[in-house]
Amino acid sequence: MKEYRILVIEDDKHVLELLKLCLKQEGFWVTTAEDGLTGLKFASENEYDLIILDIMLPGKNGWEVCRQITGGKDSWVPVLMLTAKSHENDRILGLEMGADDYVVKPFSPRELVARVRAILRRTTNATKSPEPSRVIDFNGLRIDNSKHIVSINGKTMPLTPKEFELLYFLAQNRGQVFSREQLLNLIWGYEFTESTRTVDEHIKNLRKKLWEESSLAYIHTVWGVGYKFEVTEDVC
Repeated sequence: MKEYRILVIEDDKHVLELLKLCLKQEGFWVTTAEDGLTGLKFASENEYDLIILDIMLPGKNGWEVCRQITGGKDSWVPVLMLTAKSHENDRILGLEMGADDYVVKPFSPRELVARVRAILRRTTNATKSPEPSRVIDFNGLRIDNSKHIVSINGKTMPLTPKEFELLYFLAQNRGQVFSREQLLNLIWGYEFTESTRTVDEHIKNLRKKLWEESSLAYIHTVWGVGYKFEVTEDVC
């Protein structure tokens, strides 16, 4: 059985020890860092299956650390962010920076472990069931699942791992409408206990990137229901 490697970047020693303890009890191999610069150094020098990242860090804040981790062309490590309950904008910004999920402080250790396992289960299943020859083409948009590359008219687009997964899933099911709750369950691997705003933020980011390169609307809102993939020239 694989021993998953998790990097925890958190400056609060009490929270750090709690995370380290509950993750180790679940059989995970844990490395810790107490500031953003050290966390980035560890992330660049070692391979991890998941990174748990606090926002308020000394040296370099969590937003910048997340941006650098998820922005690397060869980096597909998922990021779980820790955010303060009263700071909704922090959570939204973290998702915009490429984070896969977030846990609100103070958090339940059981919930955190459940979310960690859900992310690892999703990424492990993707590795076990690859589609090496699966390429989707729509009006200049090319999605290559084997290489995790999305391009429009030959120009590669910088998508985060979660944006890629969401786009690929919707494109595979062209014309089918999915609710936000369904997408959370299918893409994130479990039902969120909080807002479905996560899906909306990822859809917004995807639309912006796709529109800037093609002036085509690939992802559409079905009001009161959810989202679907279709190729048209008008945003709806």
